[in-house]
Amino acid sequence: MTTRTVGEIRNLAIVAHVDHGKTTLVDAMFAFAGTFGRKGGQEERVMDSDAQERERGITILAKNTAIEYGGTRINIVDTPGHADFGGQVERTLMMADAVLLLVDAFEGPMPQTRFVLRKAFERGLRALVMINKVDRPDSRPQAVLDLVFDLFVELGADDHQLEFPVIYGSGRDGWASNEPGGERASLKPLFDLILRDVPPPPRLIDAPLQFQAATLDHDDYLGRIGIGRVQRGTLRANERLVLCHPDREATPLAVVKSLFRYEGLKRVPAEEVLAGDIAVISGIEALTIGDTLCPPDSAEPLPAIRVDEPTISMVFQVNDSPFAGREGKYVTSRHLRARLERANLRDVAITLADTDSSEAIEVKGRGVMHLGVLIENMRREGFEFAVGKPHVLIKEVDGVRCEPYERASVEVPTEFAGKIIEYLGRRRGEMLHMEPLGETQTKLEFSVPARGLIGARTALLTLSQGEAILSHVFDSWKKDGGRLVRRTSGVLIADRTGLAVPYGLFGLADRGEFFVPPGAEVYEGMIVGSNNKDDDLPVNVCRTKKLTNMRASGRDDNVNLAPPRVMSLEESLEYVEDDELLEVTPTTLRLRKRERNADRRKKASKS
Repeated sequence: MTTRTVGEIRNLAIVAHVDHGKTTLVDAMFAFAGTFGRKGGQEERVMDSDAQERERGITILAKNTAIEYGGTRINIVDTPGHADFGGQVERTLMMADAVLLLVDAFEGPMPQTRFVLRKAFERGLRALVMINKVDRPDSRPQAVLDLVFDLFVELGADDHQLEFPVIYGSGRDGWASNEPGGERASLKPLFDLILRDVPPPPRLIDAPLQFQAATLDHDDYLGRIGIGRVQRGTLRANERLVLCHPDREATPLAVVKSLFRYEGLKRVPAEEVLAGDIAVISGIEALTIGDTLCPPDSAEPLPAIRVDEPTISMVFQVNDSPFAGREGKYVTSRHLRARLERANLRDVAITLADTDSSEAIEVKGRGVMHLGVLIENMRREGFEFAVGKPHVLIKEVDGVRCEPYERASVEVPTEFAGKIIEYLGRRRGEMLHMEPLGETQTKLEFSVPARGLIGARTALLTLSQGEAILSHVFDSWKKDGGRLVRRTSGVLIADRTGLAVPYGLFGLADRGEFFVPPGAEVYEGMIVGSNNKDDDLPVNVCRTKKLTNMRASGRDDNVNLAPPRVMSLEESLEYVEDDELLEVTPTTLRLRKRERNADRRKKASKS
């Protein structure tokens, strides 16, 4: 066996908080290195290939790319910045030898920054720091650098990790400099930093093969695709190998039918991939995340990939409303279960559990947005189903019933800070830190139960006139704080099936706020609005004015109605209560009561 360390490969994960400019920086790196040619025409945010990523402006799925610069191959992993997709971060860090931490020159480190850094330090990775957006008029790079250092100390970084290199720049404008006020010419200082400070991977090329799958994908032609790093040895196409895992027996021989490497964003066929590089394989349908490919005579699995446990659960079930099957293509429990099992295979942060009903399955994940993205993807694929209220998971720690607590950060105009503190205080939040950001903004940090944050984003926007920015990350398990009221008002419930009529809606306008416009189809038990009072109220929104020979029938066509409140998927998930369901179809979101009949609901509430 020969061991040699060569410098032609660097493996780097780029991590940052949401909206700190990570994907834009990768665009600029592509342009500087000429990855897509020198003629220009490069699409913006090329790493955000998923439709929801472009719509939401966040990275949801970790992705790989490779840039050739100065004779060195730089493998880059673009990781999600939102804590709900932390399962992606934990897996992809296994492919990296260092992390490039991107921090906004005004906002500084955020809760997600803390989460990713903790994971990187646990793996012994070194962090390179880039303070981005230093061209902002309100930038404070020196203060932010001090905050980054304090965070490193707080997370237990060792002496080597505390001696982190720093660079300043603007991903949007495509420049980097060793000083905040230095030359703003190109990204060459950043690439030089990567080549100098990211350690080259050990190249155990002649050792027995070990390749571990960190990410799964699917292709209609190739079938299941595994993406991971060749830890040692040489991976070759059409080689016969065994699948190993520390928790189970090795499987029979499997063949790597196709082998690829990354060049830019493309997967390019390869005959072999050497130790230290990132490979893409296909043809092994039994492959799962964490499996190790080894030669038959040297089955040595790498340690299993462990991710933090889920903190929230929801029940997905077959839609049984009167409108069931009208809009969806896949509506049966068989379709629903198969799709959720596919999601579980691709994302180890999602776990499934059976329920008492064969028509329902419990799905556990990292947060409302995590499961909301799954629901939205299923809608777009033609699935129709119903989901219940999100619940935080409870577990026993040393015999004590505990619930997940989050570390939440809120950036808000100073004039609204008092309202935010009062609101989160009612949700059992404890303020940890308060810091002014410039002359008009304040940053608040809280420790708050995860269930206290369900529905908080919408409420904070309302309290701050749309100005509050909330971010949060799992902190720890703490003693269960008891009952927490989430919704203070009741709902308006349709008492019959039909069309919502302007006359009927106008007559009920003083009862509350409506969720449905005139002309919308409703059914008995469907939630059509929010009640001004704290109880639920059945209403007749289908009521029409009786025609007589004394009045003209058209007089009521011109009633003035307030526009209905249109809730997004996340807002609907935050609004729904225990005795309610959210009906999800490819075209519509409807809130409804589990028991549609008003008399039976009354009897159930008394029993």
